[in-house]
Amino acid sequence: MVIVAGALWVDPAARQAYLEDCADVVRQARRAEGCLDFSLAPDLLDPGRVDVYERWAGEAELHRFRGAGPSGGAWDAIREARVEDYRVVVAD
Repeated sequence: MVIVAGALWVDPAARQAYLEDCADVVRQARRAEGCLDFSLAPDLLDPGRVDVYERWAGEAELHRFRGAGPSGGAWDAIREARVEDYRVVVAD
């Protein structure tokens, strides 16, 4: 399993529009094979921060989505990104 977590920073005045623009990305991810969870959410304390949380069945599924995922204007709005991938081993 792979967990992707962290935060993105956008212009505080544009955060709501950014999140609305990302709705299709969230829908596509949640329909993607191997996606167990995918969320982008406004931070409660920092008006420019967007919290990122993704959970994937494995690296292959994550990379397949990233390779076929949307691109474009949403990336232009990001001022800073601190997002990490974590490999999780689930014990029986």
